[in-house]
Amino acid sequence: MDLRIFTEPQQGASYDQQLAVAQAAERLGFDAFFRSDHYINFGSGSGLPGPTDAWTTLAGLARDTERIRLGTLVTPVTFRLPGPLAIAVAQVDAMSGGRVELGLGTGWNDQEHTAYGIPFPPIGQRFEMLEEQLAIVSGLWSTPVGEKFSFDGAHYQLADSPALPKPVQQPVPIVMGGWGAKRTPRLAAQYAAEFNVPFPPPAAFADQVPKVRAACEAAGRDPATLTVSVATTICCGADQAEAERRAQAIGQPLEQLRANATAGTPAEVVERLQAFAAAGAQRAYLQVLDLDDLDHLELLAAEVLPHV
Repeated sequence: MDLRIFTEPQQGASYDQQLAVAQAAERLGFDAFFRSDHYINFGSGSGLPGPTDAWTTLAGLARDTERIRLGTLVTPVTFRLPGPLAIAVAQVDAMSGGRVELGLGTGWNDQEHTAYGIPFPPIGQRFEMLEEQLAIVSGLWSTPVGEKFSFDGAHYQLADSPALPKPVQQPVPIVMGGWGAKRTPRLAAQYAAEFNVPFPPPAAFADQVPKVRAACEAAGRDPATLTVSVATTICCGADQAEAERRAQAIGQPLEQLRANATAGTPAEVVERLQAFAAAGAQRAYLQVLDLDDLDHLELLAAEVLPHV
């Protein structure tokens, strides 16, 4: 199982804090550094110094790291028009030497849209926008150099685009995810390299996997070509006392984390991740909420990573 570090910088993190986590994750052997794409913090706390733009951050990390893969989980279709998004991701992919992945979704938080003047249409329209953005981004990247790309949709129209620049990767892996029974799995089967299930218990994750596999079969795609992953909050301590200290630092009771996330001693964490693997997970995104606790990453690398 691949282990990736997943962060929520909108809760309050500078670029330098994110860089420290990304470089530590790279040094310690984790597969990727991913971050959320949000503009306000959720829950308590000031969120200082304020939000950092996801793709601006990833551009910096592309130059300040060497091996680790980088991406969003996930970019809302409401934040960026598909043409400029395709340009930005292709450029960051080139800046990283081909290490970028694009997580793309409908968006869900109306408050952050209101706070920064971003239109937030109803969910049905956002799904339509998602389908069109997937077609446009994929089309722009795959159009041969020297040819033009056009698209005439309900929400976006492109005419005679030069479809430049091209990313280093052909294609840039697209990550999709959620709990949808039909539409999201169908779009993932058509466009995505990976389908992610966010924050489930292992039993619920196991229920979602067959839906995604069935969508691939319905689309005539080999289900084995679509990576299935899980995102889970992580809180690990070398012993009970350290686990409780880390739980307190992120404002969540340890027993609640044990029940709903991946928490406890390294042995407990390994057991939980192995349960996800048995249910079909090929990759896990470990949601790290205290970005100043780099010792947490050291412990995970030493006591968890070798066993999964």
